[in-house]
Amino acid sequence: MSDSQSTSNTDLTLSAKIEAMLFVSAEPVPVAQLAAALDITASVVERGLKELDESLLTRGLRLQRNAGRVQLTTAPELAELVELFLGLEAITHLSRAALETLAIIAYQQPVTRPQVDSIRGVNSDGMMKSLLSKGLVQESGRTDGPGRPILYSTTPEFLQHFGLSSIIELPPLAAPVEVDSEHNELLKG
Repeated sequence: MSDSQSTSNTDLTLSAKIEAMLFVSAEPVPVAQLAAALDITASVVERGLKELDESLLTRGLRLQRNAGRVQLTTAPELAELVELFLGLEAITHLSRAALETLAIIAYQQPVTRPQVDSIRGVNSDGMMKSLLSKGLVQESGRTDGPGRPILYSTTPEFLQHFGLSSIIELPPLAAPVEVDSEHNELLKG
């Protein structure tokens, strides 16, 4: 490498260096791994990620975070264009039951299948298998309880499918609506 190439490399911004590493990474990367590669602290990497995230808003890529890892993904608003370009089928539509199961997992994760069944009020075996095969949920461990049931959580593909950069972007759950006693009397009478 010539001196001019070496000098230009060190002149690049932190966000540019992080972008290059994420670009060549096939999997989501832990912030600690980026920090070690750059020989800086995780908090400095976080500042670089924030700068990169802001600069990507006007481009076709986005940062996606999941379970303490980060990766580059295409902007969700460009999904149709990318699918058309690659000749892919449109994103698989999920049934109401699959969406219900997925929502429970997303909001309660990590969660066991019996917990999902309890919330849904029906057996979720088929839905779980379907969501696992689509790569939207994954096995993420086991509980310490009797039988050590499998814990399930969402995947980075789940985030991509719904155009989220992080699980914290899920909309808040609506509080149950309380019906006032006057309305109850009207319904009875």
